[in-house]
Amino acid sequence: MSEDTPWEPPTAGTEAEHLLGALDRLRTTFRWKAADLDAAGLQTRIGASTLTLGGLLKHLALVEDDVSTSRLSGAPICEPWGADAAEGDWAFTSAAGDSPEQLYALWDGAVARSRARFTAALAEGGIDQRVHLTGPDGEHAGLRRLLCDLVEEYGRHTGHADLLREAVDGLVGEDPPPGWRPRLGRLPVGDRLPGGAADSRPLSSGTRVDRRWLMLLAWS
Repeated sequence: MSEDTPWEPPTAGTEAEHLLGALDRLRTTFRWKAADLDAAGLQTRIGASTLTLGGLLKHLALVEDDVSTSRLSGAPICEPWGADAAEGDWAFTSAAGDSPEQLYALWDGAVARSRARFTAALAEGGIDQRVHLTGPDGEHAGLRRLLCDLVEEYGRHTGHADLLREAVDGLVGEDPPPGWRPRLGRLPVGDRLPGGAADSRPLSSGTRVDRRWLMLLAWS
């Protein structure tokens, strides 16, 4: 890891550091593949598939907030999500009604919240602690399982993003170039939520986005 490539996992860290490092690298690669597109680019499809980069941004934002609240601690998933969020493929399909600025802000905010929650949980109880999520037999899952689930989720959808972005403008590659950061939004490694009270406005289909994130979209 260096200042130019903060998303690189450690060379010889602890188990928790390697899991978090692998997750952050996948998050950054996904964000790079989805970055700096207009509405048409974010809604591009390939063949018969209904997947879009915009839909993936919104879906993964929802996953980040769900895993780091209800599955981690049992806390309800609240703002910026509305009642529609639990309905099947809603995140994928409703993204067509959101602007690029809203979608980038939604994902950037969810990742920052998720990183903060997992950092706090690891500091309090370590990677071996049990979490709120239970299996079919009623046994509580370990925190390690939640991190592995997020790595798996990003592994699947970053592959989708590879193909979608190449179809949009030909961008290919395994990792962002050194020093990369998005023109719209935030680099997902090392960011923290801004302080102060939230000031939200509605997204489409019942979601809301904090205006403080929209203020950061011109970060350069």
